Amino acid sequence: MFSELNLSPSIIKSVNRMGFEEATPIQAKTIPLSLQGKDIIGQAQTGTGKTAAFGIPLIEKLDIKNPNVQGIIIAPTRELAIQVSEELYKIGYDARARVLAVYGGQDIQRQIKALKKNPHIIVGTPGRILDHIKRRTLKLDKVQTLILDEADEMLNMGFIDDIEAILSSVPEERQTLLFSATMPDPIRRIAERFMKNPELVRVKAKEMTVPLIEQYYVKVHEREKFDVLSRLIDVQSPELAIVFGRTKRRVDELANALNLRGYMAEGIHGDLSQAKRLSVLRKFKEGKVDVLVATDVAARGLDISGVTHVYNYDIPQDPESYVHRIGRTGRAGKEGMAITFVSPREMGYLKIVEQTTKKRMNPMRPPTWDEAFEGQQRLSMERISETVKEGNLEEYMTVAKELLSEHDPVEVTAAVLKLLTKEPDKTAVHITEERPLPMKKDRDNNQKSYSRRGKSSSNSHSHNYSNRKPRRSGKRSEGYNK
Repeated sequence: MFSELNLSPSIIKSVNRMGFEEATPIQAKTIPLSLQGKDIIGQAQTGTGKTAAFGIPLIEKLDIKNPNVQGIIIAPTRELAIQVSEELYKIGYDARARVLAVYGGQDIQRQIKALKKNPHIIVGTPGRILDHIKRRTLKLDKVQTLILDEADEMLNMGFIDDIEAILSSVPEERQTLLFSATMPDPIRRIAERFMKNPELVRVKAKEMTVPLIEQYYVKVHEREKFDVLSRLIDVQSPELAIVFGRTKRRVDELANALNLRGYMAEGIHGDLSQAKRLSVLRKFKEGKVDVLVATDVAARGLDISGVTHVYNYDIPQDPESYVHRIGRTGRAGKEGMAITFVSPREMGYLKIVEQTTKKRMNPMRPPTWDEAFEGQQRLSMERISETVKEGNLEEYMTVAKELLSEHDPVEVTAAVLKLLTKEPDKTAVHITEERPLPMKKDRDNNQKSYSRRGKSSSNSHSHNYSNRKPRRSGKRSEGYNK
């Protein structure tokens, strides 16, 4: 419990407002050590509560009256920097902590103006932080705590030199926290050079896989995938769903096809402008978009609560990406569901993913169109039942009685269901087919590890799908099983 971590009343008040009830394993281990001022290496996946793990003690130790930058967090992507800053703002709201995010793609003059308002904490991407240091618009000589978030991802993106330059600009007498899902040698060398006797906090694999996530696979041919996805969404009616595609083209086509079928969907990938990406994420968080379609790169660092279903339209090319994908759901002690589409030729990849997560996926029989339509009818029935329970129907009673005096009650109810339920249509959609990932025998004999990414190629064939279009609505999140 957070109450057992000797936190100030203002932090406890903020944590309670955010709905946190119990500290996650990484939080329970990290917060006490951080409050003692120790350097920490935290090995944990996305979705384990890392931001609060370093954010709570960081804000706890702030001197609010001190106008200097006291804490700096370096993040690999703009999205993660924004999300970390938003969570820190919520944690530090009652403590009156000032938090500022700086990242590329945003007007630098606006950032310079904001920096003059003396933020206590800076969250930013390596390039933009270094830009401000060179411009002398950001002074880090009073920083007491430095945090590297998703260090392995920053290494993969080629930020190692920028990170070292930033570290050299921060006082040696400081506290350093490094968080990374994996610990490759370059990350270990950074720890050796820039950290003092760091404490290792590791979240065990069984804690990283999030046991509340139900994991299923559907064996399906490429040309049938979109029909299966549509039917699953109709039956399961997820509150918020993320569909993962392998390529940017795939994401664009899926988002467009889902909208044509009547779902509120948006796509996000690396080619979108920063303004567009932020707009899509905002609409998704606000519930204006039911389905987010994303590539692995775009989804890294996304911290979105309330995702009930993850659909892997394409099986990922490495097991670690799978863990990151399904980590979007089942957060904060809530249940979630992950469904992976696997072509017959990709079953070998499925086995290796299962070995990585140490959990077998259950096979799922995709629903028929009749079952999908029935699911939409039941969703309409639930909406009617909820409206009856809520009451406040007095103004409709007179007309209702008049209807019932002229028509059979069952026919009236059926008519209401028909009005509320989106019936099937024959809208055609275009999804370019992609070849399955290469089988082991198709790859070079020296390429023995699954973690070495196989190149996916797409052919020029396309397929038109003409099927039903029940429109998504409501808040039902039950899964459809075998």
